Amino acid sequence: MPRDADVYDLRGLNCPLPVLKARKRLAGLPQGARLWLETTDPLAVLDIPAFCNEAGHSLIETIALDGAHRFLIERGG
Repeated sequence: MPRDADVYDLRGLNCPLPVLKARKRLAGLPQGARLWLETTDPLAVLDIPAFCNEAGHSLIETIALDGAHRFLIERGG
């Protein structure tokens, strides 16, 4: 995990909260900044990539954890 990317803990939240909170957090970051999202929401594997595509962010990496997923997102313009 890159040291320059914070982890935003969204575990325990269900759809649509992970995407809504990620949108707000990313909006406060400069273009090109990276953020890890960690969530236990099973729909996040569909919702987070769709959100990134729609919002113009880059989904850099997805990691499956035990009962969770972690997504590395780079903020777009």
